[in-house]
Amino acid sequence: MIQQRAFYRNTGSKTKMIQNKNTLIEHYKNACEVELQAFKPGNVSIYSEGHDMTVADFRLSADVSALPLCEPNYSLGEKIFYATKATHDAVGCNTNLGIILLCAPLICAIQNYPALALRPALAEVLNNTTIDDANWVFQAIALASPGGLGKVDNQDVNQNATITLQAAMRLSSDKDRIALQYVSDYKDIFDLGVLSYTYSFNRWGEQNWAAVAVYADLLSQFPDSHIERKFGSRYSVRVATMMNELSNKLRIINDPKQVKPLLYQMDAELKSHGLNPGTSADLTVATVLAVFLECSLVRRDKSET
Repeated sequence: MIQQRAFYRNTGSKTKMIQNKNTLIEHYKNACEVELQAFKPGNVSIYSEGHDMTVADFRLSADVSALPLCEPNYSLGEKIFYATKATHDAVGCNTNLGIILLCAPLICAIQNYPALALRPALAEVLNNTTIDDANWVFQAIALASPGGLGKVDNQDVNQNATITLQAAMRLSSDKDRIALQYVSDYKDIFDLGVLSYTYSFNRWGEQNWAAVAVYADLLSQFPDSHIERKFGSRYSVRVATMMNELSNKLRIINDPKQVKPLLYQMDAELKSHGLNPGTSADLTVATVLAVFLECSLVRRDKSET
């Protein structure tokens, strides 16, 4: 892999455009900002803060985590750890571990395999994770101390890993939607999220509302891992029903702003019960980043023809 990186870094300037650290930082921070500007019921956004976290916390987290995430000389595990540490040092709480876990492989894919389309490049990254990657990620999880995570079967984040990062994620993949992405080549993101975003953006031309559609579609299809770690399946049907209603309304209206009253109503209900669909929000960020990266690859390919 190191030889392959060196080869691609020395190819033409158009390939370097995609790999350029500053370009990747911009894509990552923009994806985080789009998600913050999306009114996601139950989650933090410019419309409604909550869960003892603010929009400023998330913006600062995106700013400080961007540099280590996009450092080309870091391994996947190092990206995740140092981005998590930067966030922890800046805001003192776990605002974006899920975002980091999902975005780091996408950024690695662009940096390490720029000649491939994004999804096969991502598969290469995920299928070639190492025990060292797992150790770095275990340290990141221990530092962030997310609720409900820490020990799965014979792997404890407070101990040295004995298996690769992908293998460790497989142990959690039946309970955690982020872990599932590591063993499914981001199936939820590419087969649902990206399609939902593209369809909605083509209709409305607004990134933040396309992100709302992604969030609603994900929650209407899959229980949120963050909610289920805290409450079990107690609220799963109610949340899915709410988001299915939102998804259906978004599909038939020409102006998404018409659903704002419904969004405020849903947001108040979810937050009154302490429900935060944080995993779905993280998947939304990763979806937007995947779209941005794929668009960059398309622009590069067109410029090379």
